[in-house]
Amino acid sequence: MRAHKSYFVLAILLLTAVGAAAADSSSPPFVSPVFGDNMVLQRGKPIRFWGWAKPGESVHVELAGKSAAAAAAADGRWQTQVESPAPGGPYTVTISSRGQTVTLHEVLVGDVWLCGGQSNMELGLARVENGAEEIQSANHPEIRFFKVQSHVAYAPAATPQGSWKICSPQTAGDNDGLSAVGYFFARKLLNELHVSVGLVVDCLGGSPVESWMAPVTLRTTKDFDEQLDEIARLHAKGGPEYGSFLMHWLDEFDIGQSNHWSAPDFDDASWKTVKIPGGFGELGLADAPGICWFRREITLPKPLPAGKATLHLGVIDKMDTAFLNGHWVGASSWVENPRAYQIADGVLKPGKNILVVRIFKNRPAGGFLSKADDLNLTLGDQTKIPLAGEWKGALSLDARPPHSLPLTYENYPTMPSVLFQGMIEPIAPLSIRGVIWYQGEANFMQAYQYRTLLPALIGDWRNIFQQGDFPFYIVSLPKFMAHRNQPGSDGWAELREAQALTARTVRNCALAVTVDTGEADNIHPKEKQIVGERLALCALANEYGKKIPFAGPEFSSVARLPGALKLNFTNTGGGLVVKGGQLGEFSVAGKDRAWHWADAKIEGNSVIVSSSQVPEPQAARYAWQANPQATLFNGAGLPAVPFRTDDWPGNTEHNRK
Repeated sequence: MRAHKSYFVLAILLLTAVGAAAADSSSPPFVSPVFGDNMVLQRGKPIRFWGWAKPGESVHVELAGKSAAAAAAADGRWQTQVESPAPGGPYTVTISSRGQTVTLHEVLVGDVWLCGGQSNMELGLARVENGAEEIQSANHPEIRFFKVQSHVAYAPAATPQGSWKICSPQTAGDNDGLSAVGYFFARKLLNELHVSVGLVVDCLGGSPVESWMAPVTLRTTKDFDEQLDEIARLHAKGGPEYGSFLMHWLDEFDIGQSNHWSAPDFDDASWKTVKIPGGFGELGLADAPGICWFRREITLPKPLPAGKATLHLGVIDKMDTAFLNGHWVGASSWVENPRAYQIADGVLKPGKNILVVRIFKNRPAGGFLSKADDLNLTLGDQTKIPLAGEWKGALSLDARPPHSLPLTYENYPTMPSVLFQGMIEPIAPLSIRGVIWYQGEANFMQAYQYRTLLPALIGDWRNIFQQGDFPFYIVSLPKFMAHRNQPGSDGWAELREAQALTARTVRNCALAVTVDTGEADNIHPKEKQIVGERLALCALANEYGKKIPFAGPEFSSVARLPGALKLNFTNTGGGLVVKGGQLGEFSVAGKDRAWHWADAKIEGNSVIVSSSQVPEPQAARYAWQANPQATLFNGAGLPAVPFRTDDWPGNTEHNRK
């Protein structure tokens, strides 16, 4: 992960509580905010509209000469549907009751796709390969998008926040911009079908699959009961809805937070002098979990160098929160190590500056883990202000047993169901064509559990949108982390398997394989055009009936040969093809279940694998690691789905959240 991820998700947390309070303090609107000027309505099926009025009040909807009426129920909610007019537009929609009228202008009729998942679906065009050029050419008025504002809810929320925008260089690049995967998906559909495309971008960085699922569904798994019970307790108690158990735990137990130890004018004269890296032993937490705060004065030159400054804190375990001159500048509890927080304009000043860092560690070896030279404040001219050495430190909480620890340690929204209730329920039952889904990174340590959770999520979404088994297309995870030189297994490979199993066994699903893309040291790979376009191939072939290849070679069966295995494949249109010079990355194992790299050769629609170290191979695997050398393709240039022929226990089979 990169440091900007930390900044983003914690900013989300701060905004979420404010958004929740604002949403709950006023009456719901006459028309749900998911309907607005410049939107795209779904062609070919009844178009649902809803909002709120006085109980019993009659509401009328008119669109292209067609009309419908509804009466507000006892809770004020009204809902009706209008027959879809011909694709195209622009149309005008009029929604009226006795006391008010709302008119929607510049409305198109085409296909609406819901874009779900975590940060790789959320990633904007500005941060992808050739991002600046893509933004400048993103002049597609027939593509419209609605970004659902991040919102955590401990009970079902009623209304989403956001607005429909016309795709242009300005809107595609504003703030975090339009989802790059969604944009490339929509652009290919537009070019192939010549029908307007609406994207409802409903995703959040770092979010696990269970955050997007209904509580009643998660209860059936028995794996989330403790967390769901705690959410119910917090909801009954009232207060901020962070979506993070850790944030609630800090509110309850961190005296440094409640006593404003981050304030620049706080008197730390009674604090101990400690050495950073380190510091915990002097404060009594050498081998115990707990929270410590550290403060340091930094003197900066006048004038300050131009350009962005970055705070480097090295590798930290488990969670840190950094403040400069009383301003929050970054926090993380995830894997984005080493920490690097970009400082906003106006935070630093010439002369005296106060840096404050809070560390929560949950294991003996936690805290600052990098060497002293890695800790610095890098100014805009790349001058490095060293940060290692003497700081002031204070113990906020000794959390060794019997003191409780938080249920989970993420400091951003990861609670079960809180995004389903806050970001999915408020937009349902919007008429849509289908869903594209890019998620799984947050669940790779529970990949076997994901086999159950992802199909259940698809069921939840199809149930709440009430439009049958609409298409659901899944991005198979790209390469990530260092290449492993010995064959075996890991959570990333097993997560891909769970995605592939879902695509094969759940009706109207398909898989966009991206194992030939990705970056070893970047969980947010920049190559997003190929991802969006492969999702579009799934849609064009399966939903729109185009006679085109959309999938690469897929393992279908295995036959034993003397000293070898014959692996048979489907989806070999144009024949099996090797990319990268040598065919790999196959491995085989015998009855001892010890894996060895295999020699492989193509014979027609099959691959023959063998190893001199495995005289009687029993099982084979292909591209079975987080960062494999994926070399097997079909004639259409689509990569083979990673697979294994065995059903032996994996690394994650007993892992549960």
